[in-house]
Amino acid sequence: MFIHIGLDKVIRSGDVLGIFDLDNTTVSKVTRDYLSAAQKNGQITDVCTDLPKSFVVCAEKTGQTVYITQLNTSTLLKRAKNTKKFG
Repeated sequence: MFIHIGLDKVIRSGDVLGIFDLDNTTVSKVTRDYLSAAQKNGQITDVCTDLPKSFVVCAEKTGQTVYITQLNTSTLLKRAKNTKKFG
């Protein structure tokens, strides 16, 4: 099944490794270093037009991708759970 994560982007629910809140996780230096390295490697895809609230880490065929989205983690988790009901 698929999850809509913002703008026109839809991802496979099976590819999701984690959904993280930006405010809570970027307090850690480890997370900031991870996001910085992902950006340097071209693995970040921005799918928001507003203030980013969360990021989704996916393992895709082309490698790992980090999607920055304006949706709350709770919204993304609800969408992920709904795909399991129908899939």
